[in-house]
Amino acid sequence: MNVAIIGYGKMGKEVEKLLLPYHRISCIIDIHNVDQINNLHAYNTDVAIEFTTPESAVNNILLCFKQNIPVVCGTTGWYDKFDIIKNACSQYNATLFYATNFSIGVNIYFYIIKHAAQILKKHINTYSIQIEEIHHTQKKDSPSGTAITMSKILMNEIPEIKTWVNYINNSIVNTTIHELPIISKRISDVVGTHKLQFLSEIDEIIIEHKAHNRKGFALGAIKAAEFIVGKKGIFTMNDLLEIN
Repeated sequence: MNVAIIGYGKMGKEVEKLLLPYHRISCIIDIHNVDQINNLHAYNTDVAIEFTTPESAVNNILLCFKQNIPVVCGTTGWYDKFDIIKNACSQYNATLFYATNFSIGVNIYFYIIKHAAQILKKHINTYSIQIEEIHHTQKKDSPSGTAITMSKILMNEIPEIKTWVNYINNSIVNTTIHELPIISKRISDVVGTHKLQFLSEIDEIIIEHKAHNRKGFALGAIKAAEFIVGKKGIFTMNDLLEIN
């Protein structure tokens, strides 16, 4: 594949390392040459892998759509504009693969917590539930996209939970049964840790995923890029992993 890397931060550099020598990099775009995105074309780029910022992602995706380039987007924090992207994808007969987390392990983790919630929902009056997410201090959005995905899984499985509430650097929260607390912490050099906690007076159940490095995220993004070449529409990790 000929791959454009849009965003050359920690994730973009990790993607670059894993792409070579198996694929060709057609272009690397960052804040210093952002106008180069206008020079991408389908004849020289099979797919773009985008890891930038919530403020930039929507425009980057739209520009790729207009140039008939499939996009793998790992940026989170822009989903309030999802309807714009969905409509544009249809308008341009384009291709988007997006995920809050491209790690294969994290998506297995999502599957595990879904089934844990199905069991624990019968004991919602016994256990309180909270999510804790820890990331590096450079992370732009809070809570993390992964934590929001976790909350959506829980809300789908446990009807009593109506919304999530974000607490920054708090370890003790008081919420109602209808609110799911997400505790967000920012610590230097932490790649990404997510904990789902079921707490009661007699015990606690903790289901945790801890990323040791960024390799898993980058590898998942590359697998997603390989997956969408030749396809049209919007895809997620559930499509790649064939998880229902």
